[in-house]
Amino acid sequence: PAHTDPKRVKQEREKAQKLRKSQWWLTILQKGLCHYCGKKFEAKQLTMDHIVPIARGGTSTQGNIVPSCRECNHQKKLETPAERILRELAEGKSGEDS
Repeated sequence: PAHTDPKRVKQEREKAQKLRKSQWWLTILQKGLCHYCGKKFEAKQLTMDHIVPIARGGTSTQGNIVPSCRECNHQKKLETPAERILRELAEGKSGEDS
């Protein structure tokens, strides 16, 4: 598929590297919040995560990049937001008390 084209993946990773050095990203890191769990971390403890992974067709744009703690990033792997919601529902983590 086109979204797994090595040339496209390389270009998106290079764009991410540039964004990592941008004032936009540094400002987000200073807030210290993980996009997924909402917990506060030191900037150096947060990673750059693509909401829709590059390997799944995601892009390195401000609308697709968020700060993530290592644990959330590790749990997410290559899931899309819809897949994550479905997994959490299946696991009974819909946010409702049983």
